[in-house]
Amino acid sequence: MNPHLLIARNFRSNALKNRAVYILILFIGILLAYAVVTSWAGFVRQNESIARYQAQVRHDWLDNPDKHPHRMAHYGNFAFRPKAPLSIFDSGMESFFGNTVFLEAHKQNSVNFSEAGFSTGMLRFGEISMAMVLQILLPLLIFFIGFASIAAERENGTLKIILTQGISWKQLLTGKVIGLAQIAMILFVPVMATTFLLWFFLQNGQISADETVRLVLVTLSYSIYLLFFCVIAVLVSAMSKTSKSALVSLIGLWLMLTIVLPRASQALGTYLYPAPLKVTFQANIEKDVLKEGDSHNPDDIHYKALKDSLLAAHQVDSTHELPFNYSGFVMAEGEKISARIYNAHFDNLMKVYDSQNSFSKAMAFLNPFMAIKNLSMSLAGTDYRTYTDFQKQAEAYRYAMAQKMNELQIKYISNKKPGPTDKPVVIDQKHWEEVPEFEYKSPKVGAVFQYEATSFLAFIFWIALLVCLIQLLSNKLKVN
Repeated sequence: MNPHLLIARNFRSNALKNRAVYILILFIGILLAYAVVTSWAGFVRQNESIARYQAQVRHDWLDNPDKHPHRMAHYGNFAFRPKAPLSIFDSGMESFFGNTVFLEAHKQNSVNFSEAGFSTGMLRFGEISMAMVLQILLPLLIFFIGFASIAAERENGTLKIILTQGISWKQLLTGKVIGLAQIAMILFVPVMATTFLLWFFLQNGQISADETVRLVLVTLSYSIYLLFFCVIAVLVSAMSKTSKSALVSLIGLWLMLTIVLPRASQALGTYLYPAPLKVTFQANIEKDVLKEGDSHNPDDIHYKALKDSLLAAHQVDSTHELPFNYSGFVMAEGEKISARIYNAHFDNLMKVYDSQNSFSKAMAFLNPFMAIKNLSMSLAGTDYRTYTDFQKQAEAYRYAMAQKMNELQIKYISNKKPGPTDKPVVIDQKHWEEVPEFEYKSPKVGAVFQYEATSFLAFIFWIALLVCLIQLLSNKLKVN
């Protein structure tokens, strides 16, 4: 038999004789089962609610009676964001984002109804998802099993015997890594099989090529990520004099990689690139809009100049003589200005967040946990970039809806004000069908390669680093 496989088989069989390993596997298995049930229930509950309310909102919109278009613009609409299929595997930041936003003329509202908003403070400690278990707890299990892989052989004196039998250091290290990885597969393979089944049936078998590529990349990424920890565990064990020192080193490393560094990088990124408070962000937008002009104020300087230019262009003395509805024209102009200002502020805010995230992503070269965390959320569609993409699509829909109502007002509403005894000026309700239903379209997987290029490069860096370390230590390690 190949020496690598022989060493791997012996290591695996010896490790599985330890009852503590089974207890840890059982404990992690229970957490995974809990994560599966809660993820499935949350996915079904939220997406069914969204489908029901979206249908209700559409029905109510079309059921509006004959009405003035500007009243319809203020009646507004809703945009809903359904959960992505792979959110059952990695909930990411999903619970902290809202999934519903009210859309109306002149105003960009916040996205509301996040899970965190309806939960106790316990959610700040994080959710238990299958991804969280694979990212944090499975590496801990790998370290717990792998800490004695070489150090125990050294303490028992069997290391010298193994090496005198013609086994090289490289074969020994590689064999131990393979054996450790095989034990990790005891949990990893069922997790990914369960993810596949849930992912397949929750989409009623109608899976897209894009979603399939995402699932394949998730599986491949986690396989490599867990292999990193297998290599680290064996190398630390090989460099340690005793099993005890190897265990202490690995536990300290685990704490540093999964708890200390992620929080430190987040705090440092926020400190280096501070973002404005929400109230400041909104106040700055309102201030800039007022600088441009108030479309509801007939004496506003900007809109008075606009009116004078229109009257001159059409050679009339009053807005009542214009061949179109002047109020609708002013509303369209005001909507254009406020949307341009909001988008400019929003883009600046995104640049700040991008700087913060870039700092955090760069830490992936020091910490593979950061690489898998960012990559996993992005592939699952539960990252911040996907959320902001929803915001942009909702704002584009809001703007189109408001301008459509302004267009109907310009075209169908007379410039002459109705008298006290006249009927209100309205248009036929059939025009409400001209506003399509909002449908959120998630970004394609190609966007993940663009946004997470740093994470992919960090993976390549860690593969090269660990291969080099195995090669280097194979030539330098001593028996004692």
